[in-house]
Amino acid sequence: MHVPDGFIDAPTSAVTAVVAAGALAVSLRGARRELDERTAPLAGLVAAFIFAVQMLNFPVAAGTSGHLLGGALAAILVGPYTGVLCVSVVLLMQGILFADGGLTALGVNITDMAIVTTVVAYAVFRGLLKVLPRTRRSVTAASFIAALLSVPAAAVAFTLLYAVGGTTDVSLGKVATAMVGVHVLIGVGEAVITALTVGAVVAVRPDLVHGARELRQGLKLRVNGVLVDAPTAPVAARTSRRALWVTGLVTSLVLAGFVSFYASADPDGLEKVARDKGIDVKTAEHAAADSPLADYGVKDVSDARLSGGLAGVIGVGTTVVAGSAVFWAVRRRRTGSPSEAH
Repeated sequence: MHVPDGFIDAPTSAVTAVVAAGALAVSLRGARRELDERTAPLAGLVAAFIFAVQMLNFPVAAGTSGHLLGGALAAILVGPYTGVLCVSVVLLMQGILFADGGLTALGVNITDMAIVTTVVAYAVFRGLLKVLPRTRRSVTAASFIAALLSVPAAAVAFTLLYAVGGTTDVSLGKVATAMVGVHVLIGVGEAVITALTVGAVVAVRPDLVHGARELRQGLKLRVNGVLVDAPTAPVAARTSRRALWVTGLVTSLVLAGFVSFYASADPDGLEKVARDKGIDVKTAEHAAADSPLADYGVKDVSDARLSGGLAGVIGVGTTVVAGSAVFWAVRRRRTGSPSEAH
């Protein structure tokens, strides 16, 4: 789903850049309400985990693969505003360091992969939780469906952007049919990964999962005719925050540094559709094509497994540092605000 330079014309790319900038500004403000001293470190880890899992392309059809987009996972774990920032950090690292996703198309990619997936997934997730029982299984089931729907939603969003600013003369109907069709299949993989991850975190630390807040909702007491919140007991945690963070980071490093070597080499959904339908005829060379880490390999390292593994480890490390810095800064702005002090 990473859109390269040349697929969408300059005016449309500029408009999406403005949209993305506005959404990021809103998300920075919204993330102040979502992040606290417990969840800020988790947000940086979520960004690194998404980066790692995006390296694991899985086959979905003959000659086609897919990978996690991550919007649903991020929104459910750390909140929709913080989720937009998480995916945006990943896209920025991928575009600058690994020449994955065009730099002039960065606004397109943030709008499509960060904003659309997060908004759609979280809206579906919250809607399902209103009708499902308030249990951990409901959170996992809702995350599955939300993630499943978020991927074809992103495919529809790309199709609309192509309809407005596509640089090739290809039938819109053919693009829409191909994009939605293959991304429904990719959505199944997204749903499985998201549900397994959310379920695992909810099982050990439900208090850290933004989407599981209703599981912690306290009872109401009537005092002098007025309903007030009853004191709630601390949620029993099966593991410490530090242990969860270390486990998540090690998992991300193993996935990116080792497991990624065995990922599918087939083109992903957008690449396959672009190749088959001729959308890619005006693809421009990436501005970071000469990066030492371009195409997820370390320059001058001849061993393919070692080169890809090192690139993956560097990517995870860079993303977790960049993401953590952003989210700690947002958290500090919150604690330093007059309303928080009051």
